[in-house]
Amino acid sequence: MVVVARNFVTLKMRNAMKTLFTPYNLGGVELKNRVVMAPMTRTRTLNDIADDVVALYYAQRASAGLLITEGLPVSEEGRGYLYTPGLYNDAHVEGWRKVTDAVHAKGGRIFAQLWHVGRMSHTSLQPGHIAPVSSGTIPATNTTVFAWDESGKPGPVAPSIPRALETHEVKRVTRDFVKSAQLAVEAGFDGVEIMAANGFIFDQFLSSELNTRTDEYGGSVENRQRFLLETIDAVSDAIGGNKVAVRLSPFGRIYDLAPYAGEEETWSEMAKALSQRSLAYVHLYFQPTYVTAPQAAEKFKADFRESFGGTIIAAGGFSRDIAEERLNNNEVDLVAFGVPFIANPDLVERMKNNWPLAESDRTTYYGVSGSPEKGYTDYPVYSEK
Repeated sequence: MVVVARNFVTLKMRNAMKTLFTPYNLGGVELKNRVVMAPMTRTRTLNDIADDVVALYYAQRASAGLLITEGLPVSEEGRGYLYTPGLYNDAHVEGWRKVTDAVHAKGGRIFAQLWHVGRMSHTSLQPGHIAPVSSGTIPATNTTVFAWDESGKPGPVAPSIPRALETHEVKRVTRDFVKSAQLAVEAGFDGVEIMAANGFIFDQFLSSELNTRTDEYGGSVENRQRFLLETIDAVSDAIGGNKVAVRLSPFGRIYDLAPYAGEEETWSEMAKALSQRSLAYVHLYFQPTYVTAPQAAEKFKADFRESFGGTIIAAGGFSRDIAEERLNNNEVDLVAFGVPFIANPDLVERMKNNWPLAESDRTTYYGVSGSPEKGYTDYPVYSEK
């Protein structure tokens, strides 16, 4: 009984120390705290190359334990929004090296989020103005992408009708992710996060509603998850699994991603598959629409924690208090914050010292018109007057 009681007390003490501001070992990468800056598209690069302004933006926020970049298209085909910096050529590597150097100089760590939007694109952004690609030919409706409109001006437009990737092309997209991951390592990133959330290309293959394929990438749950798992494995083989992570949004509903037959089984099997892989982390984004998801969605959180033995990052409307609660309950290991980091480059210090948070200007979330610094790098750190 004494041993059991001592172990129980030790467990409680260990959990009690699991606060936002304690260090964490992420597969050999030492993080100075458990605060993560979530990936946020900001559309600030006219030539799609990260520059000095982008480097300053990330360096200003390097007090976070881990920074995750905005989504970086792994190819021209993978782009769905104007002014998003890519990671598929040497010029991109040079641009992102400025960013990683600036972040590391501040003692920060940074992962590159690798992105292919699939059907969430427009012909004006695609090479040769051809149709974007997806698991099938069903277009996204009731949503927009940021592309060239009919008058040749940048703005919100409806996504174009996609074409279904040929079987051999699916493997080519996987190779694009591998190349991008290798370039990320060359650019000095500490690792990569494969974007498999928010209704983009991997979600499009997982959905039995959008994926009506009859080849090895369609039909059964095993086939529909094959594309994502093959990509994870190929990237892991190329740069090491300890440098590879994946972001998921189980039961997500944004960007016209609707409920589909076998959804609960799809996510249950994905949890099992990921538990068999040694990854840097799995990043779970529980969207604002998560509350309208089926009851199984809530159960998924606990089931995933039980089946996946690695590091879990959670994102989705967290406050400091809720983050602390989730950490101390051992539900997650790291917590990601998005919007609060926009107006609070010193968010970690503000939360740690209970300083008030600044409000961000939503009109400057996206775009490069006027000064790219406005609403991007011009937010001040906290100062007591």
